[in-house]
Amino acid sequence: MMPAAMARRLPLLVLLALSALLGLSACGTRGISVAENAPEHHGAELFAARCSGCHTLGAVGTHGSAADIRTRLRTNGPNFTVRKENADRVLYAIRNGGFSGAIMPQNIVVGPDADAVAGFVAKYSGLGKRQNSPSQGAPAGAKGSP
Repeated sequence: MMPAAMARRLPLLVLLALSALLGLSACGTRGISVAENAPEHHGAELFAARCSGCHTLGAVGTHGSAADIRTRLRTNGPNFTVRKENADRVLYAIRNGGFSGAIMPQNIVVGPDADAVAGFVAKYSGLGKRQNSPSQGAPAGAKGSP
């Protein structure tokens, strides 16, 4: 048998432990904020599954980019919450492994899935800050640019 004092405290301890677990399980699980019936939802799901490890984008609750340039890793990709992109640039990056070709895998999504991701990023990127001008096409002279 348990001592009487411990028996009185047990429900409180269990409640505190459950509260702590519930609070911890909610950390970083904001998830996709794009409506399920929105045309961009499929692209948001693909981005969350395939791109979230290296890119940050608030619309899907991902945090793959470095918060501090001094502690950044080679695999930290652009923060699309603040960086605006258009669909053509996103497709270029998907097909060519980013713009440097050094880290991002080429064709991480293909076909209609690549179009879905590009459309999603084009619509939801850059919402964290105002952009003075829209994104341009692929850099001049870049592999695969017109």
